Amino acid sequence: MRILITNDDGIYSPGIFALAKIASRFGEVRVVAPDVEQSSMGHAVTHSRPLTYKKSPIEFPGMEAYRVNGTPADCVALGTHLWADADVVLSGINMGPNLGNSMWHSGTLAAAKQAALLGIRGIALSTPVGDTEPDFERLEPFVAETLSELLKSKDLGLYNVNFPQQPEGIKWTRQSVRLYDGTIIPGTDPMGRKHYWFTVTPLEPAEEGTDRWAVEQNFVSITPLRLDLTDEAELQRWLER
Repeated sequence: MRILITNDDGIYSPGIFALAKIASRFGEVRVVAPDVEQSSMGHAVTHSRPLTYKKSPIEFPGMEAYRVNGTPADCVALGTHLWADADVVLSGINMGPNLGNSMWHSGTLAAAKQAALLGIRGIALSTPVGDTEPDFERLEPFVAETLSELLKSKDLGLYNVNFPQQPEGIKWTRQSVRLYDGTIIPGTDPMGRKHYWFTVTPLEPAEEGTDRWAVEQNFVSITPLRLDLTDEAELQRWLER
């Protein structure tokens, strides 16, 4: 199996190094990741300038690794062009969760979606970050078990996986969708210039069976996704009018 690995935290992230190490048990790994952090970049693609790639300054033992001057989606597009026979794209392990509504703007998930758009299986993997770096050694057996489950499937597949800091098991979940109270917090920089931070506060708790609920209960969350965003019930309602 040929496994292409990317992320949105950039080539220097310890999360991508941990993922590459574990993934190498399942096949031949190549790393193609952004040269700088691209968090919350969503599914942005670069079309106004050319993309280039260079050898990674970080050594990934036994693997080819490159950095790209582009977004996570760019990395998948370029990586699969240079390595045309890739069987699966793994994106992560992201330093921070990608749960519920954050799927809309996640650069980590966008890389997996780009793979699916190209007809390749895409799997996004993320974990929360506290005051210290995630304990990737503790997560390792759960990452390996998750990959073993998802990689053995013959279906195309698009999956979003989130690991709590101290996993106790694995659950299949649906996406958490809840409303937020968006807040703009103004501030002033040392030069006296105004700036603003955008933050959100959830208006209701996570529902049981959702990705957010699972991680809150210390379970690894695996959410199968699809590219079709059509609201079938709403469409049918309009067709029947």
